[in-house]
Amino acid sequence: MASRMKVGIVGAGVLGRLLAWQLGRAGHAVTVFDPAPGPQAPEPGSLTQRQPCAAGFTAAGMLSPVAELDNAGPVQAGLGWRSLGLWRKLAEQLRTAGCAAPLFAQHGSLMLAHGTDRGAAQRVLARLQAATDVAKELPAPQPLDRAALSALEPAVAPDLHAWLLPEEAQVMPRDLLQALAVYAPNVHWCWGERAERVEAGRITMADGETVAFELAIDVRGVGARPDMPLRGVRGEVIWLHAPGVTLWRPVRLLHPRHRVYVVPRPGDLFVVGASEIESEDRSPVSLRSAVELMAAAHSAIPGLAEARIVHMESNLRPALPDNEPRIEHADGLLRINGLFRHGWLIAPALVEDALSTLGLCPAPLRGLIHPLAHAHPC
Repeated sequence: MASRMKVGIVGAGVLGRLLAWQLGRAGHAVTVFDPAPGPQAPEPGSLTQRQPCAAGFTAAGMLSPVAELDNAGPVQAGLGWRSLGLWRKLAEQLRTAGCAAPLFAQHGSLMLAHGTDRGAAQRVLARLQAATDVAKELPAPQPLDRAALSALEPAVAPDLHAWLLPEEAQVMPRDLLQALAVYAPNVHWCWGERAERVEAGRITMADGETVAFELAIDVRGVGARPDMPLRGVRGEVIWLHAPGVTLWRPVRLLHPRHRVYVVPRPGDLFVVGASEIESEDRSPVSLRSAVELMAAAHSAIPGLAEARIVHMESNLRPALPDNEPRIEHADGLLRINGLFRHGWLIAPALVEDALSTLGLCPAPLRGLIHPLAHAHPC
């Protein structure tokens, strides 16, 4: 492994915190710059267009490499499949370090469809089956009859068609992001600091000050423009509180227009989302999105009828023109971006690949670069 380096990271989202955690544990001196006021999640309702937060805080945290084959290609699926084990290991390490909050759960996930939407569902399943036939490590969806569905998830409407994806998982984004910052060794966090430029060996701050590093890392998401041709893709989620409703695993409702998901969280909370809008508008959730998302969620889980709306969030996912993730590296500079809607799904494997390429991974992670991952020189 390379000798101790002075590393500067711009961006404290999922990628930035994972990089800081890995590099700090490897003994490097890490400084992270981010305009957020601190490591914690923003208070519900506090987000504004002028005061955005990392997209990772808004995400549902599903780790669904097979289900996402409906929206992604083999690169994301391969990275996501490898990331399942990396997230499990990371959650164990954070628990050992002292984090008591639940961070990771792996009970599989469900895909659901109403009878009237069975045709659309079968087209999705055919795409997934074709992909899993090629990538043998990915398990194919398993059809469930009514009795099996009721045994797994009694809260789900029993007349729905259902398929189990047995290996899929989820993380708890807000707790995990905070834990990565709190328990990262050898990391200095510069909150409330906005960087204007990230170049080889140096980072220029908003006030014009330039800070020198042996390695400068840019993981600012949409904020990395114009150095990368990024666009923001709007996503919207709704948080519900439904005491008495038990759901063990994330569910996706296959629909001709929507892929609505409902993800359980501790404390009788549920995150409902699916909207993907080609817009960089950060304004609050629209009435149409809210109505469609909640109606779809209620149709799949009738017990949500009496759920209370806790809050709604919107945020921007960073996407490149091909919707594929990208690693760019040169002497003294590393950029990772373009995770689109797959941030939590693929981030650990991308970080592992990037650090392995630069010779900066801790020893247990070396030699695990996935053949589907790709790096582009600057």
